[in-house]
Amino acid sequence: MRHPRDFFKPQAIGAPEPLREIPVTPSRMIHFFDPSNEKMAAKLPDIAAQTDILLGNLEDAVPVDNKEAAREGLVKIGQTADLGSTQLWTRINSLESPWVLDDLTTLVTEIGDRLDVIMVPKVEGDWDIHYVDRLLAQLEAKAGLDKPILVHAILETALGVANVEEIAYASPRMQGMSFGPADLAASRRMKTTRVGGGHPGYRVVEDPDPENPESERPSSQQDLWHYSIARMVDACASAGILPFYGPFGDIKDLEGCEAQFRSAFLMGCVGAWSLHPAQIDVAKKVFSPDPDEVRFALKVIEAIPDGRGVHMIDGKMQDDATWKQCQVMVELARMLAADDPELAAAYGLD
Repeated sequence: MRHPRDFFKPQAIGAPEPLREIPVTPSRMIHFFDPSNEKMAAKLPDIAAQTDILLGNLEDAVPVDNKEAAREGLVKIGQTADLGSTQLWTRINSLESPWVLDDLTTLVTEIGDRLDVIMVPKVEGDWDIHYVDRLLAQLEAKAGLDKPILVHAILETALGVANVEEIAYASPRMQGMSFGPADLAASRRMKTTRVGGGHPGYRVVEDPDPENPESERPSSQQDLWHYSIARMVDACASAGILPFYGPFGDIKDLEGCEAQFRSAFLMGCVGAWSLHPAQIDVAKKVFSPDPDEVRFALKVIEAIPDGRGVHMIDGKMQDDATWKQCQVMVELARMLAADDPELAAAYGLD
């Protein structure tokens, strides 16, 4: 077992020291793009102005014969594209694939100073993070980087969910986790072909009406993912890292996408993936706190500056617990409003 004093020591001679705390910046959407698509690459500076995180995808959705082109395209983007303050991430190929070693070696040594986070797919236990942790440290030392690249795990297998706490605590590089419903559904042998969202067959039904037992019984659709997302959020919160919802596959169903994103937001997720430009606005809307809630939270904080005692505000009881809830809401609002004049005005923070 590694001694606690060694946890924040570099994993290779000459590698930068690990961060003591994970930076918290606007992260409402992780927008995926194919780095081999030159037309898309040319639009990235404009897309960056609308997004918090851009992610060059090297794994799923990139055909086998296009893997090297995607990697080379991402290197070119990292070296030449002006993305402003938008973070640049990548999702590497899975750890058992023949491309992952070249992904890490090439990206860290050629654009490691531009990469904020590396997303690792299908993480099943802390052993996967330990492997990536040590390898990144060796490559950072080789490249002479002065800040560590952070790691983001995708939770998309049953074993990964079973080991979610160990994954969250595996390394000081851990930036966060994303929830991957499609691969998780396959891993669990769930009977659905949907990528995220609900399912009309997953529902509860009310008891029969005793006075009319043959009448139709009301039922309501349930959330397939509630338990697993809650486990991920708890693991991330306890480790001081950030939880994200992943993809919503039905691009045309923006209402369903918004509902799934909002459920994740209310449960504690800081953002979600956007697979199409239409989902960017959905994520921006959902993962930005509601102005009415922010204004009420500001009212509570103003009335109870130190969070002590019990107070009645607008007919609602407020105490130290609700004061803390309001602090969470206002801190997020202030962070987002700092770069968004429209939000600042809506929140009353301008």
